[in-house]
Amino acid sequence: MSDTIADSPLMNTKDLARLLQKSPAAIRQMRYRGDAPRGFRRGRDTLYRRAEVERWLRAQEAGDRLGQRAAA
Repeated sequence: MSDTIADSPLMNTKDLARLLQKSPAAIRQMRYRGDAPRGFRRGRDTLYRRAEVERWLRAQEAGDRLGQRAAA
């Protein structure tokens, strides 16, 4: 990821897919099911606020009981 993208407060589906190590199609499917971070449409693109993605990741981590048990 370039510095410009990393510094941006917004991510597109491709950026989010790269971060989560998933395909863009998998991210679109997650969004359809309501399992992805909150995003919004801007024209034909779906954008995600980086702060919202980080909040979503923390919530995913907090909800992972098996992961919490392994860390203890």
